[in-house]
Amino acid sequence: MDFATFEKFANNVNSEDGVIARFYDRVVKTDKLTEDGLPKFKLVCFCEIRIKDNNSEIYDQPATKEKIRRFPREYELYKISKQQAEDGTPLEQFAFLDGAEIETLKMRGIFTVEGLAALSQEKADELSLGKEKDLAYKFMQRAKGNLSLAEWQEKEEQYLDKISLLESKLESLQQQIKMGRKNEKYSRDLSRRR
Repeated sequence: MDFATFEKFANNVNSEDGVIARFYDRVVKTDKLTEDGLPKFKLVCFCEIRIKDNNSEIYDQPATKEKIRRFPREYELYKISKQQAEDGTPLEQFAFLDGAEIETLKMRGIFTVEGLAALSQEKADELSLGKEKDLAYKFMQRAKGNLSLAEWQEKEEQYLDKISLLESKLESLQQQIKMGRKNEKYSRDLSRRR
């Protein structure tokens, strides 16, 4: 989804007046244990609901079908953020942003470093994200350089595998030669004894 489409979608982000809802993933400990006796964890979609101008009442429990039906726009925003995170580098992994900046970007529909880097300069300036956009762009340019490094490493691993295979073939041939020489010596010794 491009930024303009998201902006239209986000203009009416709250499904209910006076209520702010947010869907997010939380790591939850399960009742199951691993083979070595440690607890197993899983990601669970939670729904956090706040009443506007009331910080003392917060509903924060696993999302239910009823909550998804009640807050469809907020749930769509959650799904969009998950999709972008699967396709790109999550903002949380970008060392140049603090928590407040990350949340601000997410509220604007930007969930990945790639999304931030792709923002037009006009839109970045309008949202006061010029510095962050430039840093993300530089980060992406350097990451492209790392791609060639990854390709080089893959080729090196292939060469090392090939070398290992050739070394084992060479060792096998050397063993055959030794066996051939032993057989030849045995044959000569046997013919001398006759």
